[in-house]
Amino acid sequence: MRRRKLFSFQKFFLRIDRDGKVNGTKSKDDPLSILEITSVDVGVVAIKGLNSNYYLAISRKGELYGAREFGVDCTLKERIEENGYNTYASAEWRNKKRQMFVGLNVHGKPLRGKKTRRKNTATHFLPIMV
Repeated sequence: MRRRKLFSFQKFFLRIDRDGKVNGTKSKDDPLSILEITSVDVGVVAIKGLNSNYYLAISRKGELYGAREFGVDCTLKERIEENGYNTYASAEWRNKKRQMFVGLNVHGKPLRGKKTRRKNTATHFLPIMV
């Protein structure tokens, strides 16, 4: 288990609210942006908000949300990209054989998984130790 903050290429910290809403914040002191990254399998992780107690999840439709219980939507493939950033893709769901990634746009809003691609910097995150 690793405690990290995920800092996006768009300069937002990924956070999971107490009501399960996923978005980004510019505040480095936001307690809701502290996440626990736990290994589930080789290259597969689960990400849980430490203070919100919600798991980061991607639905079959590609929507990012916080899940109260751990389930198939919560398994994410972690990959270190060439630029040193990490990407997180749904381990369970695909859209027309393409992976769906966790991503934040330039306003800190979650991107639909169907619109995301590995090379798109909106899906790139730096894990920062807490």
